[in-house]
Amino acid sequence: MSKIREEAVPPIRRATSEAMGVETAVADIVAGIGRAPIALLLLFCSPSHPLDAVAAGIEEALPGVTIAGCTTAGEITPFGYRTGTVTAVALSEPHFIATPHLIEPMSAFSFEEGRVLARTLRQTHAEACRGRPGETFALAVSDGLSMSEERLASVLGDVLEEIPLVGGSAGDDLMFRETRVLLGDVTRKDAAIVILVTTDLPFQVFQTQHFVSSSEKLVVTRADPTRRLVTEINAEPAAEEYARLIGLQVADLTPPVFASRPLVVRVGGRDYVRSIQRVNGDGSLSFFCAIDEGIVMNVANSIDLVANLIDTFENLKQAVGGRIEAVIGFDCAFRYIEMEQRQLLPMVSRLFAENRVVGFSTYGEQFGMMHVNQTFTGIAFGGHVAA
Repeated sequence: MSKIREEAVPPIRRATSEAMGVETAVADIVAGIGRAPIALLLLFCSPSHPLDAVAAGIEEALPGVTIAGCTTAGEITPFGYRTGTVTAVALSEPHFIATPHLIEPMSAFSFEEGRVLARTLRQTHAEACRGRPGETFALAVSDGLSMSEERLASVLGDVLEEIPLVGGSAGDDLMFRETRVLLGDVTRKDAAIVILVTTDLPFQVFQTQHFVSSSEKLVVTRADPTRRLVTEINAEPAAEEYARLIGLQVADLTPPVFASRPLVVRVGGRDYVRSIQRVNGDGSLSFFCAIDEGIVMNVANSIDLVANLIDTFENLKQAVGGRIEAVIGFDCAFRYIEMEQRQLLPMVSRLFAENRVVGFSTYGEQFGMMHVNQTFTGIAFGGHVAA
């Protein structure tokens, strides 16, 4: 009888609430995910809601639950893209075992600290998994305004070795004032949460983008990588030269332009997007990733975003056994801006809903040792195969 009840509980449960009040939002989330045992609850919350209060309400309703999450620049709900929501995904016991760890301050995270963390986290997680089958991956959520994600991804990607790492940077609805991460019912700045997760479900980590290099090359001739600031491109004021390369005036440079005409850098035979955040008053450009002097980049051209996603989901279905149980997705906020501009949001929302995606719009994505921009990154799960 217990076996029947166990299999009746979906291994991954998703819920969302558009209610503005904390009490109603909590009730919606709890009703949506149910009260069956939860190994980990991921909470993605619009900055219009008090993230800590929502988490505290869920903890009160579901005693003992482990909650991790962050503020967002938009949410990916069971119904597709939404803004102003509280969205959650529950990883069910016994299909999942999760061990979270807080990294704080994130801006001072070092390789040596990473080595100690990896050793301790692996040992603690191995003890929790003793005698349980499954494969392991790592999830990370980080302060999206810390300007430290490069260090985090590089250190974690190196010390976790064979364990695949994916994650996203918290947002604040493109206000760029304050982003927060959550562990338990406490929110923090300049912090990251890394979680080792073992599951008996088939899974596949992935990263996709819809940009390719054009022939327009540029060289960063003056930059401050610690501030993600580029002051000169091709020995000219950065904003002026970027505008010239794409055939616009500096006054025309807006987030929709940055979303549709980012820059790409080639690393290891692959193009990685480097998104511009804003033009500053002195004509410099602020980026979502650190940019070093001397880097050669290309202006990017967009390919068919929808076709790219259709191909991605088809490939993921094959990788996880033919059926997607759920996808935890980290989708760059600038992709949302581009889709909104090109009137693609309804179509992509349907695609996400059909493929059971849940997640949030980010200020950057982590994939292995790379902190990247304007990608759709995440982890897809197949259905449970009974022994």
